[in-house]
Amino acid sequence: MEPDAGMVREFGAELTQQEWADLARHGRPRRLRAGASLFTEGSHSEAVVVVISGRVKIFTSAEDGAEVVLAVRGPGALLGELAAIDQQPHSASVRSLEPVEVVTVGLREFTAFLQANPRTMWLLMRILVNRLRDADRKRIEFGVHDTLNRVARRLVELVDRFGESTESGIMITLPLTQDELASWVGASREAVTKALRTLRASGYVRTQRRMITVVDIEGLRRQAR
Repeated sequence: MEPDAGMVREFGAELTQQEWADLARHGRPRRLRAGASLFTEGSHSEAVVVVISGRVKIFTSAEDGAEVVLAVRGPGALLGELAAIDQQPHSASVRSLEPVEVVTVGLREFTAFLQANPRTMWLLMRILVNRLRDADRKRIEFGVHDTLNRVARRLVELVDRFGESTESGIMITLPLTQDELASWVGASREAVTKALRTLRASGYVRTQRRMITVVDIEGLRRQAR
């Protein structure tokens, strides 16, 4: 299994220079602190958001109030597009994991942008299909793979998307807590802690507070299969 197989880059990263200039012309730049709310589950919105820098988490709330992380998005990510398309309330919340820069574009302006740039409609469709396939893969994971395998898969995904090469390995600087990682993996915090301990003992990773360094990426990929 290759976690990045078929991965499509984020919407903003796929735009041409002219397309991006056209979209940004209709938008409003904003800077948000870590922990800022961009969208709230169940609310209506009048805009979509494109992430320029920084990373956000997409999550939903369980009946007991616990957060369930669905995805992590970074630069170029388009947020709120489903609500923009079907005019329904947001199906999930979005919160910044670190300081972020974004461009907010009103729904009317975003619709006009898509109509004026037909290529971007196909681009948006490809990204939505890719996310649907990714959601299907993760649902299968929950049914057939144990926690250790799922943790390894999420770490490989984070390496492929956000990893920073250093002399000691590939650093994942995403400020996820173990509780957030556990909810993303679909396991208890204790089970994820045990899985990380196993990966450390195998020599695949080193861990520090809110930071993981992958020292044997090929070994971690084998564990993720």
